[in-house]
Amino acid sequence: MTEPTPANPSLSEQEQVRHDKRARLLADGTAPYPITVPRTHSAAQVHAGWGQLTAGEETAEVVSVSGRVVFIRNTGKLCFATIQDGFTQADSGVRLQVMLSLAEVGQARLDAWKADVDLGDFVSVTGRVISSKRGELSVLATGWVLASKALRPLPTLHKELGEETRVRQRYADLVARPEARDMVRTRAAVTRSIRETLHADGYLEIETPVLQLVHGGAAARPFNTHLNAFDIDMTMRIALELFLKRAMVGGADRVYEIGRIFRNEGIDSSHSAEFTMLEAYQAWGDQFSIADLTRRVIQNAADAALGTRLLQTPAGEIDLDGEWEWKPVYPTLSAAVGEEITPATDASVLRGIADARGVEYDPVWPAQKLVMELFGEIVEPGLLQPTFVCDYPPIAQPLARQHRSDPDLIEAWDLIVGGVERATGFSELIDPVVQRERLVAQSLKAAAGDPEAMQLDEDFLAALEFGAPPMGGMGLGLDRVMMLLTGHGIRETILFPLLKPQG
Repeated sequence: MTEPTPANPSLSEQEQVRHDKRARLLADGTAPYPITVPRTHSAAQVHAGWGQLTAGEETAEVVSVSGRVVFIRNTGKLCFATIQDGFTQADSGVRLQVMLSLAEVGQARLDAWKADVDLGDFVSVTGRVISSKRGELSVLATGWVLASKALRPLPTLHKELGEETRVRQRYADLVARPEARDMVRTRAAVTRSIRETLHADGYLEIETPVLQLVHGGAAARPFNTHLNAFDIDMTMRIALELFLKRAMVGGADRVYEIGRIFRNEGIDSSHSAEFTMLEAYQAWGDQFSIADLTRRVIQNAADAALGTRLLQTPAGEIDLDGEWEWKPVYPTLSAAVGEEITPATDASVLRGIADARGVEYDPVWPAQKLVMELFGEIVEPGLLQPTFVCDYPPIAQPLARQHRSDPDLIEAWDLIVGGVERATGFSELIDPVVQRERLVAQSLKAAAGDPEAMQLDEDFLAALEFGAPPMGGMGLGLDRVMMLLTGHGIRETILFPLLKPQG
């Protein structure tokens, strides 16, 4: 008899039993992790080929199937198990029953099954396709082999996993919950749809650097790092914009990137320190043409992921179909507070409105910043249907073009759906002189201690001075789109979210 492995105090009783089984298998010359095992059909293929069998019907067709054991019931002469296949584009992991009888596999292999196989193990089973007396499509085994021994037990599949366990042990979440697997498949469908929409419109997908000498393209606090090879400090990118614009300067007509960006800021139900952005730029476009693209990207994603453009939310039904409304900042805020607010409205007046409405603010904020804060707190949460909020004050986007008909505004919009910003876009600033002025102003803020201000990027300015065509540009938060389409928070829509270490 093989001796069990020495007890490890860090292991639970179940884990110790499984470690002992692994040691026994090795000692007996049985590989607990063979390189290959028999597999002729997936569970889905068995269902597709023989799903029409009636209760008690048997075939002479022999298949080999494999998967993770998620249910097991061992009796004297007949053992039942359910194996679960991996999830795919087409399904969330199909299950199939396997049956092992004394008459078919013999006493030795039946005993080995009972002794060796636990919930969570991967197995391969070879046998005839039948339908059980209860009408369950099954493989009646003539042989079986262990494919991978699980050393930790499965979570209890009939008991809901806690949220913290779900995100910290996503692998267990994926095994236990079809909803978790569906989220992965939905995100893949959305990402593919976005690429297909952009490809159909003639966009080139490119990749830009994650490590950058100068952070820019957004107002955000970066992550700092150090490149040993050059002995220089660098940052993780906070946006995709500036390098994509360099490609436009170089002659690209339409470009996009779907990439991870990193912002060293707060983490909550709608914000993550690393998240996925889509940015796209089109030559000879403006805020209106790029808004049309953004609308079609989201509509097509909803079609691909859900098969509908009607979303049911706690706040009411959201209709993504058709054209989307445009709302200018100043008139819309004026209507919400019951008094006229214009670019000329003094900061003291805006502070009074904020006080009356209970909106927090910093006393040093200028009027434009106060307008942004008031709009975000008073108006945005009530914008349920897709809305392009436009005609922002210049402070909102240092990289946007001055409005063509009002010098106090810029040609920029934020897309608000369900009370949350999902995307932003604008007619891009291409005048290198004005761009330099704005970046200098940003760099002065950074020097004064503003951690979110952009730095002066001489390389980007040199590219812009080379000449860029008029263009429209947009940035869309892929995680925010997933939150919209699924109704879940950002930690559920990101497969492996950044988490605070335990303990």
